[in-house]
Amino acid sequence: MSRRIPDGPAKSAAENFLRHLADERQLSENTVTAYRRDLNDLGAFLSDHNGSFDWRWSDVDRFTLRSFLGHLHRRELASRTISRKLSAIRTFFGFLHAEGRLGTDPTRALRAPKQERRLPGHLTRKEMESVFDVAEVRAAENTLEGTRSLVILELLYGSGLRLAELHGMNLGDLDLVSEVVRVRGKGRKERIVPVTRSAATAIRRYEPRRDEVRGKATTGPDRDALLLGPGGGRYSRRAIQRTVHRLLDLAGAGDDVTTHSLRHSFATHLLDAGADLMAVKELLGHVSLSTTQIYTHTSTERLRQAYRQAHPRSE
Repeated sequence: MSRRIPDGPAKSAAENFLRHLADERQLSENTVTAYRRDLNDLGAFLSDHNGSFDWRWSDVDRFTLRSFLGHLHRRELASRTISRKLSAIRTFFGFLHAEGRLGTDPTRALRAPKQERRLPGHLTRKEMESVFDVAEVRAAENTLEGTRSLVILELLYGSGLRLAELHGMNLGDLDLVSEVVRVRGKGRKERIVPVTRSAATAIRRYEPRRDEVRGKATTGPDRDALLLGPGGGRYSRRAIQRTVHRLLDLAGAGDDVTTHSLRHSFATHLLDAGADLMAVKELLGHVSLSTTQIYTHTSTERLRQAYRQAHPRSE
């Protein structure tokens, strides 16, 4: 069976939905791609389930969708992944219902699988100092790679940026005098985020090396990118991740930390120091406060561990 939605009315409806996400809701290309992948998964299941490519979205009821969720469980997908797929499907069927293409929304009676609330991986302050020590040594060599690596670290940790936000940043988004940066977050929403004084210093040291390769880029938006590769083009997301992983490895950081762990560390260290939860929410660009509150769990768990290790009656 095909691993995607078959051609015909079902595919046409899905494409209209994806255009709605991209054009009207202005979701990022990566997010739209994730929705497409989830709908293709459901489409492939429906073709297998029906034994035919001749089906319509109006044929899908809650029992069929429950079978799909069971199929995902049998594939041993994580609860978080299944919940994300269900969320995408709910959005899709909600769209079809609102457009008058369905009389009822079959997803209303579905429940998402219960999932454990995992604490995000992060580095301690001492570990972050070790990573910065490595980055400073490399930046002191005054090469494009070395100065750029420090800028990446300073903005991911110092300003709590997402990988996509840093990748899409242009030099003109920065105001080094006021020490702020304009960030385009999820859903292309903009926010103003502070940059540290050390980040501003790192960027000024990097700019001459950036100027040396900027002329190699063709005319277009890449020439304005903050992070440039040796050929003058915008530094890719994968290249940013490789840079961070190299710094983490050289500093001896744990195997469970990633590029996104720098953003987790940013939030955790702010809350540990007494920062207001609402302020951290705005800095991170979270829509919901509950998303930010997971970092309070991280801080609470650290306090609990310290208590158990130190208090004579904790056992």
